[in-house]
Amino acid sequence: MLNALRQKIDTSLASFLDLVEKEYKFHLAGKILYASIREFSLREGKRIRPLLLILSYKGYLPQGKRVPPSLYNASTCIEFLHNFMLIHDDIIDRSDLRRGKPTMHRLLQQAVPAADPDRLGTDLAIIAGDIVYALAIDAFLSIKEDPARKERALKYFIQTAAFTAMGEFVDTLHGVDQLKNITEKDVFLNYSLKTARYTFDCPLVTGAILAGAPARETRRLAAFGLLIGQAFQIQDDIIGIFETEQAIGKSILSDLAEQKKTLLMVHAYRTLHGAAKAHFMKLFLKPSPTLTDLDTIRTILVEAGSLAYALDAMRTRAAKADTILQSLRMAPRYRALIHTSLFNLFRHADAVADAWKIK
Repeated sequence: MLNALRQKIDTSLASFLDLVEKEYKFHLAGKILYASIREFSLREGKRIRPLLLILSYKGYLPQGKRVPPSLYNASTCIEFLHNFMLIHDDIIDRSDLRRGKPTMHRLLQQAVPAADPDRLGTDLAIIAGDIVYALAIDAFLSIKEDPARKERALKYFIQTAAFTAMGEFVDTLHGVDQLKNITEKDVFLNYSLKTARYTFDCPLVTGAILAGAPARETRRLAAFGLLIGQAFQIQDDIIGIFETEQAIGKSILSDLAEQKKTLLMVHAYRTLHGAAKAHFMKLFLKPSPTLTDLDTIRTILVEAGSLAYALDAMRTRAAKADTILQSLRMAPRYRALIHTSLFNLFRHADAVADAWKIK
């Protein structure tokens, strides 16, 4: 069923993009704008966000009420929001790859010959990202539901965009701050704002609101989304250091080169002392790290207990999230599908733990 839903989501993404090509008169801006947005949006992905919106909606839909066909088009709103965030995030991180292909600003730097193609690509990608956000709102509005619920859900959706941007703001400030000034509390605030809210909390809560779920349930869904989102981001930081480039679809050195202040790095800084700490900081602050540097950092994080600490923090939050999920008054079938679709995501971290012999 999950694969069937993902296929429906992919079909809805393509059909919605076909529709807006004419409605938005993309031809006025030339071919490359629409072509780039379409190619970027249809790249292979898990589609976890629209999937969660659909499952939550169906899980709280009153018995006897039919699922409106418009639900699938509307579910793509959260995928467009995701793409909007990715486009801007890749600009900030100066990333070259996304899902194994060029980032939006790299695609658009070829729009026309320019003296400064990097600047051109960045400027055009910012604009393209803004258009993708407009498409996200448009897609949301396509749902045929009770107007009052629709309005509440839309406000939650828009607030999520603001919270995520605040997370990006905080993350950018942390990026230029010193590691010694970043606390574990700072890290988890960033995880909550930048990842948990829009990846898990928002689609689940939005779907539930649209279906008419009571406020008590949406609050518990939000708590569930926060915990599972924090766990997911911890794993993302782990695989950003310990996985292969092929597995993550971007440069394996990018997290280290960006000097990301993750739970792994904050724990290592607080744990290490003397010469070991100085060596760690020398590698962490290196402007152009090598694969050898990455291998050394990996060993340091394992020996300092930072990898084990991060894995434990991830699993603790995932377990708490599961407890909340099992207590929800959602149709059992859809609760089970949410469990399957989310808890399978943590196989990457399990593989890293096995590879480094961490229980």
